Amino acid sequence: DLGAPGPGQVLIRQTAIGMNFRDIYRRIGQHPVDGFPAALGIEGAGVVEALGDGVDEFSIGQRVVAQGGPDGAFAEARMVPAGRVVALPDSIDDRTAAAMMVHGLTSRMLLKGAYKVQPGNTILFHAAAGGVGLMACQWAKLLGATVIGTVGTDEKAALARAHGCDHTINYTREDFAARVKEITGGEGVHAVYDSVGKDTFEGSITSLRPRGVMAQFGESSGDPPDISPRRLGPLGSIFLTHPSLPFYSRTRAEFTEGVDDLFDVVGSGKVKVTISAEYPLAEVAQAQIDMAARKTTGSVILIP
Repeated sequence: DLGAPGPGQVLIRQTAIGMNFRDIYRRIGQHPVDGFPAALGIEGAGVVEALGDGVDEFSIGQRVVAQGGPDGAFAEARMVPAGRVVALPDSIDDRTAAAMMVHGLTSRMLLKGAYKVQPGNTILFHAAAGGVGLMACQWAKLLGATVIGTVGTDEKAALARAHGCDHTINYTREDFAARVKEITGGEGVHAVYDSVGKDTFEGSITSLRPRGVMAQFGESSGDPPDISPRRLGPLGSIFLTHPSLPFYSRTRAEFTEGVDDLFDVVGSGKVKVTISAEYPLAEVAQAQIDMAARKTTGSVILIP
């Protein structure tokens, strides 16, 4: 029993919950938690069950989705600050909403924030068949980019090509940096989006063209090596950034601007959300094991 919501809070009875590598990072200690006991989970969809004082934007029984706020989405119900809740349009069902918020807003942050993709750009996206990868590659194509994606299996390569990748590289068989140079005629790419970390970092920074941008937004293989800023010059005066979603949605206005953009491309069918697996909430441990072992593609959700 979570009790009654406090001022500015919304109590949501959840119907679907999103899974993210961020949750795994926090569980294993790669990303710090605020203290123990620690809850996990950062996004979920459901219906409003109760409203705290001062919350007049929502109504009891309304379909909503929440992203951000204190962790704790791996639960049947969740108390969330109203500023991190948005109403769901009829064009987006609960499962899709739970699966797409972090992946979709991260895609937008990368493609419109960390490096603003322009028509004619060529980009490299690692883990192209993952939850962020499948959405980001489609969105990058909408923006007019040529998309190169890395994957670990032939099946994932086919999936990535069906979701916007012009070229796929199986990193288990090919030197991806050499293939990027081959594909781009030796020029390199305008931007690399890397959530893998240690295993891909060196190849990523050498895949950039002069003044290219390396956006490191995850570390699924471990932390990348430390790098001196002086090394960026000889590599072509490249830029290195580590974008983090909370700093791209610091205010309610920034958050809703991103959500509106995301709802538009998903609701219109221009960007499709692929849910590869659903687990009962009680099997969250197995879901994380399967994600960490790269047994899943696209988005993974929990059903309370």
